[in-house]
Amino acid sequence: MATRKNTDDDPLAPVTIAVGQEDLLLDRAVQRVVAAARAADADTDVRDLTSDQLQPGTLAELTSPSLFAERKVVVVRNAQDLSADTIKDIKAYLAAPVDEITLVVLHAGGAKGKGLLDAARKAGAREVACPKTTKPAERLTFVRSEFRALGRSASPEACQVLVDAIGSDLRELASAVSQLAADVEGTVDEAVVGRYYTGRAEASSFTVADRAVEGRAAEALEALRWSLSTGVAPVLITSALAQGVRAIGKLSSARGGRPADLARELGMPPWKIDRVRQQMRGWTPDGVGLALRAVAEADAGVKGGGDDPEYALEKAVVAVARAARLRR
Repeated sequence: MATRKNTDDDPLAPVTIAVGQEDLLLDRAVQRVVAAARAADADTDVRDLTSDQLQPGTLAELTSPSLFAERKVVVVRNAQDLSADTIKDIKAYLAAPVDEITLVVLHAGGAKGKGLLDAARKAGAREVACPKTTKPAERLTFVRSEFRALGRSASPEACQVLVDAIGSDLRELASAVSQLAADVEGTVDEAVVGRYYTGRAEASSFTVADRAVEGRAAEALEALRWSLSTGVAPVLITSALAQGVRAIGKLSSARGGRPADLARELGMPPWKIDRVRQQMRGWTPDGVGLALRAVAEADAGVKGGGDDPEYALEKAVVAVARAARLRR
């Protein structure tokens, strides 16, 4: 979820800056401010503006004193794209914010428009971090936090299957968690997620990888074609293949021990240790090397190094499945 970067987390602070590129988290940062304002005054006026709508002088009009002293929330989106004159207006406002008005500035971060962020931070603005979730582990953490926020428990396997099934869209992940929490009593487990999202789970990039590292080439190819037809990005599939093969390599070279001990050593959850142990039968060090090279070639192919990303993926899936059978 969106995280605060300073110790003052009052949503009714005079100025809030929400920084990042994750749309869901940016929207939630706005919603929290609006909810707090309307809890204080049900008649709060909310003005939600894009960068092109906030012209020089507009902010002064929106924040001018009212005869009725009404509470107001002014939201400025894509602040990194504001004109130089409008940025000057906001900087001037930061020096003397108006009572009963909360200014929320959404900024993508980065170098563009950084002067506005620096000025807001110097003025003591409340800051909410809304970073783009680019790693599977971050999406897994997000799903767990969503279940906790709803007062529900979900098994680690269920959270992983949900991430595998839904993919990288946080809005869809949040919606799925909300639906499961509303419809399912007790702990949400892997079987429940499978029943709700069977088609999507079967089409996930990790299902392709699981079938490939198990040496089941035909099933892996079928899952691959279904994944591509349902819009799964090729780069997610090569990433899943790489993770699957690396997990085989890590576990095969690790010292023996209990899943919990190996989990700490390898940085994997214990349930994944058990799954990889079942998948690694038939693998050899040479097989791992061949598979990693095949995946690297496919990754280059889907990122512009080849003419046919689908063919590059099919070739990699077959190569990984064959590598899994070198010992058989």
